[in-house]
Amino acid sequence: MKKYLAELIGTFALVFCGTGAIVIDDVSSGAVTNVGIGITFGFIVMAMIYTFGRISGAHINPAVSIAFAFTDRFNRRNLMGYLIGQCTGALLASVILALLFPNHDSFGSTRSSGSWIQTFVLELILTYILMLVILFVSQNKKIEAFTGLAVGATVGVEAIFAGPITGASMNPARSLGPAVVSMEFSDLWMYVLAPILGAIMASVTWWYFKD
Repeated sequence: MKKYLAELIGTFALVFCGTGAIVIDDVSSGAVTNVGIGITFGFIVMAMIYTFGRISGAHINPAVSIAFAFTDRFNRRNLMGYLIGQCTGALLASVILALLFPNHDSFGSTRSSGSWIQTFVLELILTYILMLVILFVSQNKKIEAFTGLAVGATVGVEAIFAGPITGASMNPARSLGPAVVSMEFSDLWMYVLAPILGAIMASVTWWYFKD
């Protein structure tokens, strides 16, 4: 239960701060900026990894948990609890943002500004790269202490350059929370399927290179 609660709190923090930055950027006429949004996502991910990494691994992302289930570094019996905790945390964060900013229409939803093919492929590749970093750093005893820094930097960089096109979700829970609260589901399938596929592909790659 501690693991599941850690995933709930960690995902809550990620969605509250990350999508909160998007909402506040909108209501403040761009005061946060796209770079600021990317940095916010990267820093909160880094902080949550160092906070809950020793408890749950700080997946805070259903795609990451599903991909870990394809490795030998995760107890598959915990998967459903992780997914429920992550999605619950994301929903709670979006509900609170909706209460704080009731006049906002999207609450930080991930919406594609390009074609569905652009969005799908970008989200798949972004998550593939992210999961590669997670696996190759966190599972290397020599450098695992730098996992939070490496993963947070990857999230931040990817959010900065891809955010204007896809929102750079890389996380089904991060997209689910705002979608449910705003009742906008048109693009949600891409933000669920592409990250999961990309993360699983990274697990296959890790198995190939694994000693």
